[in-house]
Amino acid sequence: MAVPLRHELKFFISPLQYQVLSRTLKATLSPDPNGDENNQYHIRSLYFDTAYDSALYDKINGTANRDKYRIRIYNGSDAVIRLERKKKVGSWICKEEAALTRAELEKLLSGDYGFLLASPQPLCREFYFECVSNLLRPRVVVDYEREPWVQKEGTVRITFDRDVRAAVGGWDLFDPHLPTLPVLDPGTLVMEVKFTEFLPQTLRELLPPKAQEWTAVSKYVLCCDKTAYCHGSSGWQG
Repeated sequence: MAVPLRHELKFFISPLQYQVLSRTLKATLSPDPNGDENNQYHIRSLYFDTAYDSALYDKINGTANRDKYRIRIYNGSDAVIRLERKKKVGSWICKEEAALTRAELEKLLSGDYGFLLASPQPLCREFYFECVSNLLRPRVVVDYEREPWVQKEGTVRITFDRDVRAAVGGWDLFDPHLPTLPVLDPGTLVMEVKFTEFLPQTLRELLPPKAQEWTAVSKYVLCCDKTAYCHGSSGWQG
């Protein structure tokens, strides 16, 4: 099945901008069904990169076509563990995913990739070859709280990410006490606008006017920068 391509716009916004936008969106969009009573959930992602930080520098250099691999969990639970590949093709983004068990994640973190080759999920098999041929290894853990809003028309999804943090000291996604460092100025949020078909004009008019819009906001880059002191010049751990 073809993976849908989508557009992504990203913005840094202030607490005041958030207050104005969130009130409007509550009257226009619907809460994400996966959110809690406050329409929020916690995301923790473990990103992988090569010995040469290929994904990091591809992002920094604005490489048109690039891939980024990560493993993601929600609310500290192992009920859903996803291996994801985020692929940029020109101005388009697509995200592919495959399910992992906690036991499989533990194998990956111990350096055992063999089981991936026998997986019925194509993304797992492709990830195996990346780990073996390009030596993909864990690079950084990224934490944040997300508030998501959705609209069926245009398959629009607008999210506010706050308290973006980089973990230090380990790769344990399920450790509630994993030390983290903030990567944004206090109160600053990341607003993401994603749509696969079109962005209705009523929503386009809500976007921050003086845009730090179209900003190449990358939580991965921010968190790599914040934790660079832990890894030396390369950032890669074997």
